[in-house]
Amino acid sequence: MLVLVINSGSSSLKYQVRDVDAGTVITEGLIERIGLGNGGGGDGEAIGPRDHAEALDHVDRALHEVLGDRAIDAVGHRVVHGGERFSEPVLANNEIIRAIERLNPLAPLHNPANVLGLRAIASKWPDMPQVAVFDTAFHRTIPEHAWRYAVPEWFYTHHGIRRYGFHGTSHEYVSRRAAALLGLAPEAFDGVVLHLGNGASATAVAGGKSVDTSMGFTPLEGLVMGTRSGDVDPSILVFLARQGHSADEIDSLLNRESGLRALAGSNDMRTVVEAAEAGDRKAEVALDVASYRLAKYVGAYHVSVGGAKAIVFTAGIGENSVAFRARVVARLGALGVVLDGDRNAERSKEPRVISAPGSAIPVLVVPTDEERAIAEATAAVVRAAVPS
Repeated sequence: MLVLVINSGSSSLKYQVRDVDAGTVITEGLIERIGLGNGGGGDGEAIGPRDHAEALDHVDRALHEVLGDRAIDAVGHRVVHGGERFSEPVLANNEIIRAIERLNPLAPLHNPANVLGLRAIASKWPDMPQVAVFDTAFHRTIPEHAWRYAVPEWFYTHHGIRRYGFHGTSHEYVSRRAAALLGLAPEAFDGVVLHLGNGASATAVAGGKSVDTSMGFTPLEGLVMGTRSGDVDPSILVFLARQGHSADEIDSLLNRESGLRALAGSNDMRTVVEAAEAGDRKAEVALDVASYRLAKYVGAYHVSVGGAKAIVFTAGIGENSVAFRARVVARLGALGVVLDGDRNAERSKEPRVISAPGSAIPVLVVPTDEERAIAEATAAVVRAAVPS
């Protein structure tokens, strides 16, 4: 089955075509600057496609050059927020798309763009099966004592304010790969998975299911990230509002101007590590803050899962930053965790163990592949809906 995987942003459309049965990537690409020009009309400069529908025309032409007469069988979409309704991937129709759209207030930077991608496909290829795969779905197993905020009931009943969690597609995929590396069935895996990129989250996995995660109502909660603050005292927001800052200003400060960018002047981990190694004190402090916050979550989630069988690093920073992994693990001595320096320094795209043989808890690096996970989920949903 050929599956087109779509990750639709507000001004971009990332795509990949996978042969699910063969486990191969046929082609991939990125359309940018959507809606940031006149698409060639009038006298102005044509910066990019007018809208997502026109962007799909670009994708269609690119696919035809690669695939020839082979046809796409289904389209899988990454959808950031599924709220409480969606606990698994679902075949999308107009009613489902409208339901996803009603969740826009919970993810205003992401869901509207995801809806645009779904509608663009439906308009261009009305008979094409589409599957929505939700970042929040893996975390629907989190128990109430972990997802509840200690706030008045109407926060939840009227506004849906609770902890949802994100990066679920990655956390689920990596959990399964980690279990396989350890020779465990997925349902026997208890561990802490660390998805570390420009956005970062930690998830406690018990019995193969998410039981807690660091991101909450939005992706802002939790770890120190590239430009996001992570956990802060909520009264800071009230204080800033009383100082005259608007809600939009506070949102921008915490989501786009905080994290590593605020502490070290850059949201690129490689740049921050290089600066710290060159003696930059701000960069050194930034790494200390980020690694300390992450180590605290690892310790807490070790308790949450009743004793982790593995600590797993994944995503851009988790897979590639030798120095940051070492800083984090160095803080876990109380858990008996010991890193093997040579193993940690190895570069590989394969899942691997980087802890020393005597480590009380294995430390793994497991590359994530969200596109593969979305494609496989899409194929499974479509095959179940249309049995052969």
